[in-house]
Amino acid sequence: MMESPFFNKEVIPSAEITRKSWLLRVIPYLYDKEKAVTIVKPKAKTANRSSKQIRMENFFRSALIWIAAAMVVLVLGIMVTLVWQSIPSIKALGIKYLWGKTWDPVSDVYGAWPFLIGTLLTSFTALIISVPFSFAVAVFLGEYYPNGWLSNFLKNAVELIAAVPSVIYGFWGLFVLVPIVRGLESKIGAPPFGVGIFSASLVLSIMIIPYAASLSRELIRLVPSHLKEGAYALGATRYEVIKNVILPYTKSGLLAGVLLSLGRALGETMAVTMVIGNSSMLPKGLYFLFNPGNTMASVIANEFTEAASTVYLSALIELGLVLFLVTVVINMIGKRIISRFTNE
Repeated sequence: MMESPFFNKEVIPSAEITRKSWLLRVIPYLYDKEKAVTIVKPKAKTANRSSKQIRMENFFRSALIWIAAAMVVLVLGIMVTLVWQSIPSIKALGIKYLWGKTWDPVSDVYGAWPFLIGTLLTSFTALIISVPFSFAVAVFLGEYYPNGWLSNFLKNAVELIAAVPSVIYGFWGLFVLVPIVRGLESKIGAPPFGVGIFSASLVLSIMIIPYAASLSRELIRLVPSHLKEGAYALGATRYEVIKNVILPYTKSGLLAGVLLSLGRALGETMAVTMVIGNSSMLPKGLYFLFNPGNTMASVIANEFTEAASTVYLSALIELGLVLFLVTVVINMIGKRIISRFTNE
């Protein structure tokens, strides 16, 4: 206990001293060092954990470790299964399977290149279309109208878009969007198929808007208010605040939302299958986006039940392995980009 040079005799707990009693009790001692007092604070009580609390803490930590380990084992198990089931195709077709341009199960000729190109074209085209709408919705709901009936209506509408089954989007695209695209193709001189990569990309773009929009909206609302208020105090307009404060502050999270949307687009099956045309030919020519095509997921869905031979079935499973690896690689690249933006 540290003693004052003047108040060192009587110990008075600080909890018992009010402002009035302090003056009444201390002033008389100012002139008498022999009766000086020292004011001390009571020691804080240390928290003693019971054995039950310790057991619960250990149980909770162990449960988290086991759940995390189970997720790792699940992902590794999926990959090992795909690799194991793809061995017959890998032995029979080799590396040329990836670059092959012909898919003919009758002749036992299998090439995944048209489906790989179709998957990347539909996914990235859908991403290019959806990102401006996603960010516009996020900025509108997060900055301009965060509250009110209009905000609630738009939030519910965006969430509803994510909740609609993909087969409904497929039907809508087939009976509403495809005729519109067919009319557009006739006007620009493209073959009037209607179904094709562009139609599939439009349907996909609508489906993935909620993923980037919802995440971006929440990130925009988490921007510290003092940053925005400081910019407004310096005379910045709302557009300048969004451009120079909000977007730089949330750029890594916005990229994460885009990455999430891309992952959703890569794996979409049913809606794409209904409007893409299901052609195993490579898209060619000036209007290649309007050509019928196919994706890896749609080929697997269409032909899995028809795979009679071992090599045919294994080739479809290897297609799933390629899709899995493409998704992993794109996610790794995206995370690298996000970390780079975060460090900046």
